Order: sequence, then C-alpha cells, then structure tokens
Amino acid sequence: MAITSTQKSAIEDIINILVAATPSRGKRKMADMFLDLVDRSDWPEYYEVIPEPRCINGVRANVEKNRYKDPLNAYTDLSLVFWNALFYNEPGSQIATDAETLKNILVTEWQKRTVLPSPRLSPPPASPQKVHKALASAQPQLGQPAAAAAIKPDPSNSKLAPSQLASSPEMDVDVNGMSPEPEGQSEEAGMGSVAGDGDGDSETIIRQLEQSLPRWDGFGDSGWMSEINKDRLLDLVVAIKSHKDVVGNRLAVALEAVPEEPTSPLLSYQSHLSLKIMEGRVRSGSYESAKAFDLDMARLFEKARRWHEPCTEPYGHVLLLQRLYHALTSSSPPSGPPYTSTTNFASIRAGPGTARPLHSTDSEGVPGVTTFRVSNKDRTFVEEVHYKGWSVRLADWLHLSNPDDPSRPIVGQVFKPWLSDDPAKKGQPGVTVCWYYRPEQTFHPAHTMFMEKEVFKTSHFADHPVEDVIEKIACQFTARHIRGRPRPPFWYPGWPLYVCHSRYNDRERLFVKIKNWSSCIPEEVRKKEEFMPIYAFERLVYPPKVGSPFVGGKNTVKGPGGIGEPVERAEGEKIEGGGTGRKRAKRNNAATAEGTAVAGTSSSATLIRPAATLAGTSSALPSYYSQQAGQAQKAHGAATGTDAKDRTMLTAAGNLSVPPVVDKLPPETTKYFDRSPETNELLWFGAPPLNVARPPAVKHSLTYLHFLARKRKEMDKSESNADADAADNAIMDVDHSDNNGAEGSNRGGPHRATAKRLRGTVPPTVTEMMKTALDAVSGQLEQ
Repeated sequence: MAITSTQKSAIEDIINILVAATPSRGKRKMADMFLDLVDRSDWPEYYEVIPEPRCINGVRANVEKNRYKDPLNAYTDLSLVFWNALFYNEPGSQIATDAETLKNILVTEWQKRTVLPSPRLSPPPASPQKVHKALASAQPQLGQPAAAAAIKPDPSNSKLAPSQLASSPEMDVDVNGMSPEPEGQSEEAGMGSVAGDGDGDSETIIRQLEQSLPRWDGFGDSGWMSEINKDRLLDLVVAIKSHKDVVGNRLAVALEAVPEEPTSPLLSYQSHLSLKIMEGRVRSGSYESAKAFDLDMARLFEKARRWHEPCTEPYGHVLLLQRLYHALTSSSPPSGPPYTSTTNFASIRAGPGTARPLHSTDSEGVPGVTTFRVSNKDRTFVEEVHYKGWSVRLADWLHLSNPDDPSRPIVGQVFKPWLSDDPAKKGQPGVTVCWYYRPEQTFHPAHTMFMEKEVFKTSHFADHPVEDVIEKIACQFTARHIRGRPRPPFWYPGWPLYVCHSRYNDRERLFVKIKNWSSCIPEEVRKKEEFMPIYAFERLVYPPKVGSPFVGGKNTVKGPGGIGEPVERAEGEKIEGGGTGRKRAKRNNAATAEGTAVAGTSSSATLIRPAATLAGTSSALPSYYSQQAGQAQKAHGAATGTDAKDRTMLTAAGNLSVPPVVDKLPPETTKYFDRSPETNELLWFGAPPLNVARPPAVKHSLTYLHFLARKRKEMDKSESNADADAADNAIMDVDHSDNNGAEGSNRGGPHRATAKRLRGTVPPTVTEMMKTALDAVSGQLEQ
C-alpha cells in the first residue's frame, strides 16, 4: 500500500526545504550538486564505488508517482544521496561539507513531522559505508587462510523468511551484570552496538527481522458487545467525545489528534477511521450491529495507542477513555453523565508501587488489593476468557488499567483465567495476574542503570475483571530477548514488548537476578517443551541502558517509587507476605574488612571494584583506589579537629547491588603515587593529566630588569657619595678647631680619631705597637 497523502505532502515539503537550503553566508543553493545523478560517461569510477546512486530529483519523481510503499524507503533514498557524497568526496571538501549540512537538515525536518515514522541515524544498509566496510572486514588477514576470510553477506541486507529464522534452544545464562552476554564478548561492547555507537547494525537487524515476521490478523470473533438499541450507540460516542477530567480538559482531544488515514502498516486494519467518522456512521445508521460498532471502537483505540508515545499524557488519556468505554459497555455501567471515578474507572483501588496486600490496611484503614498467592475462592478456573475480540489464556501478558496513572498501564502475566461464582457477579470472567513493576514504581539508588523497556517481577497477585484489559503484550527474559523475538501467537510486530531480568522485593527494596525463568511462569506452562519460542537474530543484540527515571533534570518522571536504599531489617523480624528478616552487612563498610590499611600505618592501598569484573569479562566500571575506610577518616578528623565525615568512594557509591571485592595493592605499586601531606592518603585521580604543553612561568621583561639594575646602581653610587661627604665634613671641622686655638690642638685628640674612623680604620704596625708598649712600661717605672 502506498504512503498516505499526509505523509506524501510532508515528504515533498522536506524535499523543497532541501532544494532551497543555502549556507549561512551566501545565496548559492547547496543542493544543486545533488539534484541529478553523476554523469556515467564522465565519472565511470563513481558507479564502481557507489553501490546505490541516488539523486534528489529521482526521489521527488518517485514520491510524485507513489512508488514508495513505506515513508522510510523515501527517507533512505534521500539519505543515500548525502551518504554517497560523503563517502566518495574528500573530507573537508566543499561538496562533502554541503552533504553533511543537508543530511542534518533532512534528519531535523523529518523528525519535526509527527506523521512520519522515526528515521534512522546510521548509514543505510545499501550505503557505501556499510557495503565497503563489510568487504574490507572480509579481506584475509596476515597468516589467515583465504577460505576463512570468505566474504559474508551484510546482516542488514539479508532477507530471511520466518521459516528460515529457526528457533534456538534455551540458553543457560548466569551472569552478574544486568544483561547476559556470550562467552568472549563484554557486556559493555554489546550495549554500545545497540545504541548505534558500535557497528550500527543492531537496529537494522531488529528491523529486518520484525519486517519478515507474520502480521497480527486482528481481533477475534468472541467477546463483543451484544445487541443493544442503536440510540445507545450515539450515547456512547457522545460520552467518549465529551468526557472531561476534574480540571475541565476534554480528553477526546487525544483521539481527534490521530489522523483518519492508517498511521502504521502494523495495525490490524488499513482503512480510514476516526471518532468523527464513527459519529457520522452512528447518526446515519450505517452500523448493522453492535458488534460492528464495538469492533470499530476497539480499532480506534488500537490506532491511538500506537500513535501516541507510551507514558505520555495523551497516551494516558486514550487509555482512560478506553477504560471508560469498557465500563459503559459492561453489565453494571457507572452512573452519569457526567462520569466520575476516583480510580480512573479501574476495578482496583491502587496500582503498582502503592497497592497493599488484602490482609493489610493503609493509614486510612482501607484494605489492600493484592495477595501473595493465587486464590481459588468463589471462582471456577477455565482455559481462556474472551473480551472485545481478545482471547486471554493462561500465561498471556497483558496491559491492565492502572488506577494511579493511566499512562502507565499495569504489566502482568495471567496465572489463572476464571469465571466468578459469587452470586452478585455470577459467571463474569476475570483473570488473576502477577504484577511486574516499572523502574519508576521501584525504590533504587540514584546510580542504578536499567535496560530499555525493563520491568521487574514481583510477588503481588491481583484479581482483575476483563474490563481492566487494555491489550495483549509480551515480556521476555533477557537470555532470549538478546537472541530474538517471540513467535506468534505470543507476540506480533507492533505489540508492546518488555524485557525482564530481575525480581523486585518491594518490602526490602531489593533487586534479585532471576536465574531460572521457568520459576516465574505458571506451573502448567513449565511442563511444555518450550514456552515463548523465538525467531532468532543473526547475532546477539543487546538492549540499550538508561539511567534512573528520577535522575535526569527535565526528563525526570514522577512515580510511586523514588531514590532510596535497601531496607535493613533485624534478624527474625517478620516480613509482610511471609518469612523473616535477615541481617545484611552494610555495603558501605566493606572497605573496613580485614586487611584494609589505616591511613599512615601502611604503605599499601586498597583496590575496590565490583565483583562482576572478576567473572572473566571486561567491564567499563572504573576501579576506585582508597587508602583507608571511613573509620580512618573519622579518627583523623577527631585528631585534627577537621570534618570527620566519611568521604570514601564506597560511601559515595552507596549500597551496591553486588558486594565489592577488596584487594590490597602491594607497596611496590603504591610507592609510585603521591600522598596527601596532611592525611598521608594515597592520591588517586580518575583520569590522566591532559596531554598539552605546560604554559611557561611568568618572567620579567628586559625593560623592567634594566630599570632595576639602573636603580640599584644609582642607589649604590648615592650611598658612596654620602659617606665621602660625611668624612670630608668631619676633617674640615677638626681643621677649623686647630686654626682658632680651640680644644683639640693635640694631633692625637678625639677629633682626629673621629676623622680616621670616618675614613676607615687602619690596623697599627709592629713598630707602633712596640712603641706603645715601651711608653707604657716607662710610665710605670716613673711612677
């Protein structure tokens, strides 16, 4: 089927923008070089290097003639125009620069138009970047036989039928990380490839497999609304169209925002449909039966669920209106209009993260809604139940109405379908479901990383009537999720798909890795040879990881969970749901274990790293070096009077989900590292110094140094002149006294001695010393 008129118009607008694009400076059009194909006679080597030549005018002609069956095919051809130019031309050249600019404009403009599917950012499979990379990697290596280097087809170009993608046997995977990994391949490398930072083929492999899988046939023939008065149909349409929330916002805006034409080839139908069209059909009496109306309403909600992004406000409005419609068409509809509900029309009082077991009560004395085991009271178990075209069986995965947040439906697996034996609800169908929590419904440390679309198994079971069922979904354990996609009827392309790796204990806020997936599914299913077989990928594909939903600035979400640490319980303390508490050693004090050195008492240091890094696989987590644990810092703080707060890396990391392994660094290693002069702690930095030249030290200019030398010379000269002047003045004073007959006529008087001292002291000669001694002896003899 060709692309829709709305999508065609959007693509034509993008092409016009590309053609009219000009550089920031100048009026030339950058797309002129890309409008037509390269001349084959002038550039024959171009067609030898470029596997799929493309031009803008060729893509425009194909769009006008409706030759594209999928909008992404038109996007791929447009992107090939620029990928080809980037490969053939030298980097930094004008044509390569223009190609990069136009490629970015294409991505930006395409993402702005919501009627178009999300584009790929990596090179297409037919691009020279992919093709020649595959050829280069297939060349024989030094010392490698040519037969071993045979060229293998690019996985992104393979077109395998579902029958060719055989299901692989279950793989026993037991790893310490969040995602299993094959032998010899690190988890971090796998994660990078999925995010598009590695070889870029993971996205292509997933898309290629899902495109080859069989499509969903649509809703079944059972469980539809029975015959009712046609006037009742108009009331249902008006109720959905006019329903408002407590603030006064009309929720049907989310339905009216969906285009009338089909929005995805994965829908169960490909005809035009909207709430306006349905209202017109009801008013004109076009519906022959209530079942036909009911089927169109189910298809409308399906279309809206696929159109809006999950967990957004419009998506929540669609699910709320769907649950309202289920309530209005049930055997006991709510009173109204207007229709109001404190639980968003869900049959239970609280959802994941806020629900309590039935035998417990909240602060207001209201009992809970979940149990810790499947109940068989007042019910008859059956093989399957039917509702709105869905056939719900044992072990099926479902989206169910969440009374706390309609935009985040409950993820659960059916453990028992049943028919009620309660006299008030005799014969009404329902299901007992095991709940799975989303990351935002758990308490976890801020540094916790989650896989995309990850959920966690809990021990909570809840009874839901079939009116709570939103749609069927699927959930895979990690060991299978990285290897393929479920086979029908467990999953079809377009259905929501989740991945699970751990259990969540909400009473102690702990995540425990699931080692045996069979223990998580109903007992009746375990007896089968294989549950949820898969179509295998051509290689392992790891899901990307994301941070905590409560950390990330403007992208943070609100949920019943939050940032928190595991709950420590005293040994023997009773735990809700059975069992007793166990005393666990605090992770923060792991560094104080035996063998850890105290600051200033040893020349060795401590290496602390997660236990997962010792399992034979590489890890991207950094190692942390710490000279002592918190006790040493507290002792030093008490001795020096400084802040005694524990600042070790273990404390900063918080409670780790895996206990750290503490190794002691030998003295011959630690002697090469500097220590703090105040605490004697080993100084360790998380990154090497920058590889840049150090700036020269500040120096005085030659002009300034010349000024200082001249100033010093003048000061020395002035000091010597001052001494000479003082000596001359003293001599002149003595001579003046002699001429006037004043005191001091004796040449050996004090004035002459002062003048000598001013001129400088000369040591006496030997003759003078002997004469002085003889004079002294003569004087004594005379006396």
